Amino acid sequence: MSVAPHGKKRVAYYYDGDVGNYYYGQGHPMKPHRIRMTHNLLLNYGLYRKMEVYRPQIASFTELTKYHSDDYITFLKNIRPDNMTEHSKALQRFNVGEDCPVFDGLYEFCQISSGGSIDIKSLLAAATKLNKKQADIAINWMGGLHHAKKSEASGFCYSNDIVLAILELLNYHQRVLYVDIDIHHGDGVEEAFYTTDRVMTCSFHKYGEYFPGTGDLKDIGAGRGRHYAVNCPLRDGIDDETYERVFQPIMEKVMHSFQPSAIVLQCGADSLTGDRLGCFNLTLRGHGKCVEYLKRYNVPLLMLGGGGYTIRNVARCWAYETSVALDAEIANDLPYNDYFEYYGPDFKLHITPSNMTNQNTPDYIERIQTKIFENLRNIPHAPGVQMQPIKDDAVALEEEEEANDSCNPDKRFSIFDSDKMIQHEGEYYDTEKEGGEKKTVEICHKRPAEVEAPEADTLAKKSRVDPESSVP
Repeated sequence: MSVAPHGKKRVAYYYDGDVGNYYYGQGHPMKPHRIRMTHNLLLNYGLYRKMEVYRPQIASFTELTKYHSDDYITFLKNIRPDNMTEHSKALQRFNVGEDCPVFDGLYEFCQISSGGSIDIKSLLAAATKLNKKQADIAINWMGGLHHAKKSEASGFCYSNDIVLAILELLNYHQRVLYVDIDIHHGDGVEEAFYTTDRVMTCSFHKYGEYFPGTGDLKDIGAGRGRHYAVNCPLRDGIDDETYERVFQPIMEKVMHSFQPSAIVLQCGADSLTGDRLGCFNLTLRGHGKCVEYLKRYNVPLLMLGGGGYTIRNVARCWAYETSVALDAEIANDLPYNDYFEYYGPDFKLHITPSNMTNQNTPDYIERIQTKIFENLRNIPHAPGVQMQPIKDDAVALEEEEEANDSCNPDKRFSIFDSDKMIQHEGEYYDTEKEGGEKKTVEICHKRPAEVEAPEADTLAKKSRVDPESSVP
């Protein structure tokens, strides 16, 4: 699989304005407000004019339980700050407490963050050529919550939108590649697909005395999935040049060996220099080169958010990487926006690396690459799967019943109703403020009436995901 020249990509962008309303609690480093800052920044850069903007459907209970256990999601649905004392045992069982606190609207937050990642079927199933609305790249900065387990919250993550998205993609794609450039190991996603050869997980992360403590170079998968987990453990202070030197050769080998037909990229921004919880030294350009490199393969690409705790830099990063996806140049001088004061004192897009020591020596990087290349050579060829019939909901769209039931959040939209959710260019307009400054104003949309969808496939309830069971 070779790298193709740059070409303009059709980009679909998912955002729900409610996501910024949720609050983990005083002093907690995870701040959903960063998503609102990102959205406002890319609006004021005018990037919305170059892509289709969607407000996604929220994930239903049925969709969330395609991976997560019923009792875990039921717990998230019922737990509230005012009834925690009644559920003390369940809080401990599901690891909800300090890192993953109970807050008002927790379940709705999970529905929103997962919805944009699940709602990709009509956009990324490009190989089937069935749906009218398709995209080369789909972006959901609300997602990327890679630590959540099947029946357990972890690392600020409650529902694993990434696993849910990959399960959806496996209905249309034989092989899906997951790439994680968050500073923390993508343990929740790796665990879900550790025993399958249809998903390769590839994580570049800080390893050692660092959360979650997994992602050793020797962790390569098990059973049919042996050699399909790639872990690149890195040390403190890695800079743009070193990261590129390790990332691109490994990804070139991965793409050649695995030959995926879809890629999911988790763009955690806590690997940037100066992050509140991080210890890497990447700039926006170094981080964004990963996006640029993978999109050149012309494989359907889902870009997700993730970690990032210096929120002004998170917004900078994801606005910049939206521009990379669009092949759009944006100015280093930040446009005036609703959160302009956050970006002082320089009010620039790009950030400067620190003078921290890069502990990733050339010898260390070479040893990592050598071991990873050795593991990848054990993949005899790109694995195949038995041909499967196309799902009914992909081909019989016009036959879907459209019974309006706007009161039930566990109902799905037809593709025709979801088309109505596209935020067209006219939904935003520029207005003059005092002093001649421009401000982009967003007009909020209500969701259209939801409609009944066919019953979801019954998936095997296993501790790890069996992708074969997610294909009809």
